[in-house]
Amino acid sequence: MAKIKLALVQMRMAEDPQANLRHALELGAQAAGDGAQLVCLPELFRSPYFCQSQDAERFALAEPVPGPSTEAFAKLAAQTGATFVLSLFERRAPGLYHNTAAIIDGPRGMVGKYRKMHIPDDPRYYEKYYFTPGDLGFQVHDTAAGRLGVLVCWDQWYPEAARLTALQGADILIYPTAIGWHPEEKAELGSQQHDAWETIQRAHGIANGCFVAAINRTGFEPEPGGEQGVQFWGQSFVSGPDGQVIIRGSVDDEEILQVEIDTDRIAEQRHGWPFLRDRRIDAYGGLTQRFIDGKG
Repeated sequence: MAKIKLALVQMRMAEDPQANLRHALELGAQAAGDGAQLVCLPELFRSPYFCQSQDAERFALAEPVPGPSTEAFAKLAAQTGATFVLSLFERRAPGLYHNTAAIIDGPRGMVGKYRKMHIPDDPRYYEKYYFTPGDLGFQVHDTAAGRLGVLVCWDQWYPEAARLTALQGADILIYPTAIGWHPEEKAELGSQQHDAWETIQRAHGIANGCFVAAINRTGFEPEPGGEQGVQFWGQSFVSGPDGQVIIRGSVDDEEILQVEIDTDRIAEQRHGWPFLRDRRIDAYGGLTQRFIDGKG
């Protein structure tokens, strides 16, 4: 399909996972009722961002995928015919957990999942404590809303992830996200940090000639048991295959961003900027190395 009505659900999270699930379902139903064919939610929307600290009790937030959240959204998808992208804390086995995105495609139900490949370990983003790196590889999912390349948050900094997903025919690179400022750094570094985050993703769209959708949460979330926290910067956005931002959310507001995109623009852009044609696939072997030493 050429034209797709896309909705990004920019949310604030409460402490109660069930309340967050109900709220996400309400917002998803509203988006689909307004005509969205594809509805995307932020990273780990069922809870506050628990990775700000290392706490074994937080593993109780995990669920199987498929599981309760995918079942709830499968009912909504069947009722509305819309496709939903959900980011969930997957319990695969005791001691084995993933940061996983599930794709729910209308009456077909769950048609696939992606496990986050790149796992950060930074102050207030201690994800390596909770998540095992993904083992399903980079994928594209064929849905009623187009060919979707779903990645998750920290993946968005890696051109290799975007490229390998785009090479499988993705119309849209979708990045459920939980990212923001450390409030004590915002005055000095906030503008640069946000600009870098948006620029790298828009660049993936340019380099691969496809659409990009980044869905962030918003609001301040305190560090569990601490005095600091993360001010999530919102500003969810969709950019086109030329890298131009089509729609961008606010910093502070919870909102549904609705936009129609035309996937015919992908071919038009690639005809003018044939980056895929001109790739030197014979010369990229070094990408499989951690670092190339002694080459000047």
